[in-house]
Amino acid sequence: MASDLQYMSGFGNEFSSEDSRCPNALPEGQNNPQKCAYGLYAEQLSGSAFTAPRTQNVRSWLYRIRPSAQHKPFEKIDRGQMTDDWNSVHPNPNQLRWLPFDIPSKKEKKQDFVEGLSTVCGAGDPMSRHGAAIYIYTCNSPMGNRCFYNADGDYLIVPQQGDLLITTEFGRMLVEPNEICVIQSGMRFNVSVSGESRGYMLEVFDGHFQLPDLGPIGANGLANPRDFLTPVAWFEEKDVKGYQVIGKFQGHLFSALQDHSPFDVVAWHGNYVPYKYNLKNFMVINTVSFDHADPSIFTVLTCQSLKPGTAIADFVIFPPRWGVADKTFRPPYYHRNCMSEFMGLILGKYEAKESGFLPGGCTLHSMMTPHGPDAECFEKASNDELKPVRVAEGTQAFMFESSLSFRVTEWGNKTKVDEDYYTCWQPLKKHFKLDTAATKTDGQ
Repeated sequence: MASDLQYMSGFGNEFSSEDSRCPNALPEGQNNPQKCAYGLYAEQLSGSAFTAPRTQNVRSWLYRIRPSAQHKPFEKIDRGQMTDDWNSVHPNPNQLRWLPFDIPSKKEKKQDFVEGLSTVCGAGDPMSRHGAAIYIYTCNSPMGNRCFYNADGDYLIVPQQGDLLITTEFGRMLVEPNEICVIQSGMRFNVSVSGESRGYMLEVFDGHFQLPDLGPIGANGLANPRDFLTPVAWFEEKDVKGYQVIGKFQGHLFSALQDHSPFDVVAWHGNYVPYKYNLKNFMVINTVSFDHADPSIFTVLTCQSLKPGTAIADFVIFPPRWGVADKTFRPPYYHRNCMSEFMGLILGKYEAKESGFLPGGCTLHSMMTPHGPDAECFEKASNDELKPVRVAEGTQAFMFESSLSFRVTEWGNKTKVDEDYYTCWQPLKKHFKLDTAATKTDGQ
């Protein structure tokens, strides 16, 4: 299947695409002709206000067999473990770690992507379009004749186990572990899996993800725009009795039935699109002298708040790289942050905590909650020979960092919580010696 899929490269581009089965389906010189080619309907999907500045204005025109308005009324359905109710649980400032979340087997129960979404933590309100939420997904079955869209915000999906074949109105894309994808607000999509699958998902209510500014780094580095891939147009003309459209609206799920597949877009053009990115393409920037640079140098995508330089959410990775810092404690430093830090592990062993923090698990270090390397890592890194070494080889950890103060949900508080997490710092020894406290290190 992967060999059949095609993509266009670039971030924030003005794309145009039409299914090869219908050449010249895109109108020339206008968006909304009186009659579209092949008897198609023209439909605009807006991701920003009509009057947003040109640099921030995103929209796409879809040319489809039937307009998306052709469905029966929406009815509220059970949202399972999805929630945006942050007030019914008590706050918890402790360092939190979760063991890998269980994936139900098909023999136990069939569970698709939407059914397997569980909210771990979040903050804010989708009605006022301000906030973010973090989910775990676990599934073992394709969605079949169902699709999903989010009216509240954008999704950034991070597979940890199992490939996701995602069909969207814009085309199809295969997203494998160590890749990510972004499905922006309003876009209908279907997730198909061939086995047990698990991963993480970040939802932002405020705006859209963008590439971080590079400042003095210059024009190149980190995630390069050309490495982001958007699917080409692909459609299916399929009549289906009782096709289910599931929408997330104001934090709740609603279902509407229609008699056809929603993936009937023959051609489209615009700059409001789904996309994917392979994390192996990230160009790491790091010190070649001394000290440990802040983790912001590993930012792949950011959703900015109205406060300059402060993110509603950053997506940060810790990829394989060289460590060469001289006279430096090289692992992440001990830290108290004015931001919330949620970390997940896709594969391998994270350098600062090689035991306990496992692929498919996660951690949350809330605002001003101290954290850092465990006792074993500290002792080893404090005494290692400082020669160039490969860091995080065979590993991919990531972080969702946010200026919001996250509240853990009831499900998050009772599911796979590692009650012994705090013990990883307890063996830290006191090394203080008064007679050497004022001695300066070489040249420092």
